[in-house]
Amino acid sequence: FHATILVKFFTGVFMFGIEHYSSFLMAILVFQLIPGAGTIAILNATARNGIGAGLGAVIGTLVGDFIFMVAALAGLAALMQENPFLFELLQYFGAGYLCWLGLGLLRTKINSDTTNETPKQSGWMYLRQACAISLTNPKVMLFFVAFFPLFLTPESSTSTLIAMILHVTLISFIYQAGLVLLGNGIARRLKGVPFARKLAFRLSGIALIAFGIKLALNNR
Repeated sequence: FHATILVKFFTGVFMFGIEHYSSFLMAILVFQLIPGAGTIAILNATARNGIGAGLGAVIGTLVGDFIFMVAALAGLAALMQENPFLFELLQYFGAGYLCWLGLGLLRTKINSDTTNETPKQSGWMYLRQACAISLTNPKVMLFFVAFFPLFLTPESSTSTLIAMILHVTLISFIYQAGLVLLGNGIARRLKGVPFARKLAFRLSGIALIAFGIKLALNNR
């Protein structure tokens, strides 16, 4: 009897009160492996201005996701569901913003002169841009509304909710920072190949526009 109590106690401590803990971790990993507009923003920042810019985009994406997670747990998603006009307005704004960024990439000129570097931009600029991309997709918040309850019980405390947010944030940071390091290595190899750089910019632009159009169509 005492052994059973001890097992339950230590299980609760190390799993932070999260139900189906291993499944929770796997679900976060799977969620990260699905490419989205945030991934494109991170890779684009890295390709343009290196690791510092890429990490700025990572932090921006995490800030946007963090805000949505807190809002989801605070019940704002329910409020948005009760006000469809607000939800649709945010979706159209997000779609337009993604298309605008994509068009900017398509218009970017890539010179054949390899000594002509891409103009340096601060990591802060990419942080703001990635955060805006994240915040203009309110479906992320609705995802968290559907995701978190799967691993909660009616007895779950506030500390459990905080632990879940921290888990998502930490795992997301590790994965996305890995993307930055990988993307930077590839970008350095392609630096002297103007055609490859041009193709990468064009594909990134098309991907952002595609995400924007998809978001707009889903709103119809």
